[in-house]
Amino acid sequence: MQNTTLTFTNQRALFWEAKKILILSDLHVGKSAHFRKHGIAISSEVLVTDLKRLEDLINHFQPEKVVIVGDLFHAGYNSDLNLFKKWRLQFSQQFILIRGNHDKMKCEVYDDLGIECEDEFLEIEPFTFVHHPEKIEENKFYISGHIHPGFVLKTKNERLRLPCFAISEQQIVLPAFSQFTGLDTKTLKGNFKNIVFTEGTIFEV
Repeated sequence: MQNTTLTFTNQRALFWEAKKILILSDLHVGKSAHFRKHGIAISSEVLVTDLKRLEDLINHFQPEKVVIVGDLFHAGYNSDLNLFKKWRLQFSQQFILIRGNHDKMKCEVYDDLGIECEDEFLEIEPFTFVHHPEKIEENKFYISGHIHPGFVLKTKNERLRLPCFAISEQQIVLPAFSQFTGLDTKTLKGNFKNIVFTEGTIFEV
């Protein structure tokens, strides 16, 4: 990553200034509607809040591209996708999705939503964007998602579970962009350092 600068935000996304690319993962559009379909009362306000945060990031950084590193959608077509489609119309930016394990709809559905699809990975030097690399190859640097990394911050009186970016010599694992997700605080250990954030701050641990 020599001579490459990325901006880490406490809004669950990266910005690559040199390429004008906003990078995020695991938005899980449709998750609240999927839960409602199965009798669990989850408001669409969950999605509205996530999309407003993404809208604010786009307006702030003015990217040319928005790259979503998998799991933009959670399930099949449902009412939340209509909300997303209407939201998407306000932006001229190119949206690119590297498919994740939840992104199973047909290509024409993504086209209709204004999303370009990559089935496995996307190469933009010096990075390889992939939802969850099965193997870390030498001389490559990966930006991925899938795991929803978190960090347990211990204080004198409590243990706080916070979302984070997990970083190794060859990989950045992005936090889930949606707040309606769990946190995995156990998978990424050892060689990973963490950039942890709250609503008001961001810091390395």
